[in-house]
Amino acid sequence: MRPRASLSCPPALLPSCPPAPTRGAGWRDLRLPASTEDAHDALREAHTRAAYERVEIACGGGIGRTGAAIAVLAMMSGLPADTVVAWVRANHHPRAVETRRQRAWITSVAASLS
Repeated sequence: MRPRASLSCPPALLPSCPPAPTRGAGWRDLRLPASTEDAHDALREAHTRAAYERVEIACGGGIGRTGAAIAVLAMMSGLPADTVVAWVRANHHPRAVETRRQRAWITSVAASLS
């Protein structure tokens, strides 16, 4: 399962809604994205689209990869890099961002956002 950004249709409209566009990030469970550049691009797109439409970020369990993606989106929105993991854990899931490598990746992404 890969994190995906997608539009959602209200449940009552599901039968009549067109398929939502999705974008995978090539990100295996408990790992880092296969390409940091592709992940950055997907998350930048999700951040931009979130200004005018609903965007969803998801993975198989909704904790590690999703938490890391939410942390990057939070940094793109102005949250300080040194607080994002704690913020995601407080607001999304207490075990979000599951591995040390995921936390280090978030730090490296923060440096590229500066």
